[in-house]
Amino acid sequence: MSHEENQEYFKGRGAQVNTHNKFLKNKYVVEHEEGIDEPMLENTCTQIYEEHAKKIVSESNSPDLHFMHSINPYQGCEHGCIYCYARNTHEYYGFSAGLDFERKIIVKRNGAKLLKDYFNKKNYKPTVILLSGNTDCYQPMERRLKLTRALLEVFLKYRHPVGIITKNNLILRDIDILEPMAKLGLVHVNVSLNSLDEQLRQKLEPRTITATGRLAVIEKLSERNIPVRVMVAPIIPGLNSTEMPNIIKAAADRGALAAGFTIVRLNGSIGEIFTDWVEKAFPDRAEKVLNMIAACHGGNLNDSRWGTRMSGEGNIAESIHQLFRMACTRFLAGKQMPEYNYSHFTPLKGRQTNLF
Repeated sequence: MSHEENQEYFKGRGAQVNTHNKFLKNKYVVEHEEGIDEPMLENTCTQIYEEHAKKIVSESNSPDLHFMHSINPYQGCEHGCIYCYARNTHEYYGFSAGLDFERKIIVKRNGAKLLKDYFNKKNYKPTVILLSGNTDCYQPMERRLKLTRALLEVFLKYRHPVGIITKNNLILRDIDILEPMAKLGLVHVNVSLNSLDEQLRQKLEPRTITATGRLAVIEKLSERNIPVRVMVAPIIPGLNSTEMPNIIKAAADRGALAAGFTIVRLNGSIGEIFTDWVEKAFPDRAEKVLNMIAACHGGNLNDSRWGTRMSGEGNIAESIHQLFRMACTRFLAGKQMPEYNYSHFTPLKGRQTNLF
């Protein structure tokens, strides 16, 4: 049975269910279908929840992450990517990791002020901070709220390095900030692109822009000498694992300087959400896909082991690693992302004090 023939499939959504929040006693039991506005790529029923955050920078002690500090101006994400590991964090707010994650969005309007306070801490030393460690900082809501833009204005004002991960072309709105930052060696952009198949994209990441649109982002940023890496992530064996060479070539042809990838892992509630989704979206190969994912993680869909949780292990994972290495050697030879420059950092409080 095809996706179109499967009447149980909730079109325009990643998650097909609201999974039970393990922190709550009550349970969701019914989900009503609703309309969506495809051209706007934004759910008209999205609800905004305000968080009066006390801090904006999260510090991680994970030994297998390249970034240790991150900012997420939004919790929850309208993009609705089915595999998103950030879904589990929504349960801490009392919501479901399923449909709630896509339409109950928590915003931190005071992020820019908190970031200024963070930079003005006594003896603070700059280290790269990643925008979108969890959810996309350029999700559709950003067009109106401009929380990410406000943060970038602070980064530029303080001359502080920042990394960005996104799959939305809204980032092009902020080229006027990114271009001067790039000239100072203060910014890296990572564009997430894991399939060139539009039909797969519509099911896997239902409220995101097309692959063509993301390649255009890479090209336009590169034309302004803003360094871009393509993130071929996550790789899902049996769905997009064979596309890696074509994605890296297409990105390199448009100016990408580097590439990265992860292998999907389905921790917490994501295992239930993804299993339900793949059985409805790809009933003919759902079992094969789930078995291949498990084969990359010691026989389990979830994996919390440092060092292997994102890279996987076993024969299937190794074949993906080999494919990645060959593609990078062939299409990205001689290219690399520039080093961040930390020497420009200027704590404004200290500079103003010196004037008097």
